[in-house]
Amino acid sequence: MTPRPEPQDKLFPATLVGSMPQPDWLIDRQKLAGRYPPRVRARELWRVAEPFLAEAQDDATLIAIRAQEAAGLDIVTDGEIRRESYSNLFATALDGVDLDNPGTALDRSGHPTPVPRVIGPIRRRHAVGVRDLEFLRRNTVRRIKATVPGPFTMSQQAQIDHYGGSREKAAMDYAAAVNAEIRDLFAAGADIVQIDEPYMQARPDDARVYGLAALNRAFEGVRGTTAVHICFGYAALGHARHSAYSFLSELAGCNCSQVSLETAQPDLDCSILETLAGKRILLGVIELGSHQVETPEVVASRIRRALPYVAPENVMVAPDCGMKYLPREVAAGKLKAMVAGAAIVRAEKN
Repeated sequence: MTPRPEPQDKLFPATLVGSMPQPDWLIDRQKLAGRYPPRVRARELWRVAEPFLAEAQDDATLIAIRAQEAAGLDIVTDGEIRRESYSNLFATALDGVDLDNPGTALDRSGHPTPVPRVIGPIRRRHAVGVRDLEFLRRNTVRRIKATVPGPFTMSQQAQIDHYGGSREKAAMDYAAAVNAEIRDLFAAGADIVQIDEPYMQARPDDARVYGLAALNRAFEGVRGTTAVHICFGYAALGHARHSAYSFLSELAGCNCSQVSLETAQPDLDCSILETLAGKRILLGVIELGSHQVETPEVVASRIRRALPYVAPENVMVAPDCGMKYLPREVAAGKLKAMVAGAAIVRAEKN
């Protein structure tokens, strides 16, 4: 398909953070929701046998693309349908990781969980998400976004037996791998590439020491529109909820174009957005801890909260985080409400 350029000056364009719900016929959603996101591969979650899995994932990805288009999103993703979690597919595709003997690390809630065990230099041996990006490009005329796990987050979601145990050194090699991936994704047709860095909020002290340097290494020399997503974790999994970010203003020093953050669930004091001058804000306006579908008016009110602190032309709208744990019909309803809410405020500004 030939991409249809959207007007770059459209106020409040709508997009996803990354994921859409996967169909029950594709993945065991009950098992998926009954555990924290896997850091190592979790092939037991898939309901479709391996010889047919890739085709089934392609079919489910088409469903996710069409659902986004039907809701009116301006920028679409592949819904991360082929992933067991946002990070494990990429993190387990790298050299230097012992996949047969996982390690252990604490997740952001303080629970031990199996993680990749780093036993040698981390290197990207091949492109991981390019085939999926090319599939997305072929199947929509809208602008498209790809997502990649962040180097700081991956360094926290691993047992570091190499590098003298230094997560900082590991993060910089993760960053080089992410950098190579981002370059390939743009070359394959991505309009936006987003790095997911939820652990910057969970572990702000370490993030201040080396997280920003790792992020900037990941973006080094990259040409294209880039984003960083930072959040409080999946609301559906019962993470402790917060009303303020412990790491956010620091992203003013990140060499990215956009910052994606939650404002709906935490009822965020949007005055903090003034500290991100120069960044376009992906404003989280859909709360994911509830199956109640917002009204367009509620969405509009959440957008208006940010406007004293961010120019309208620098605001995009999105859900707070990935939508993978929502029922499909709920996700569709929330996306339609998001688009309708953005239209209300757009009419007020035009």
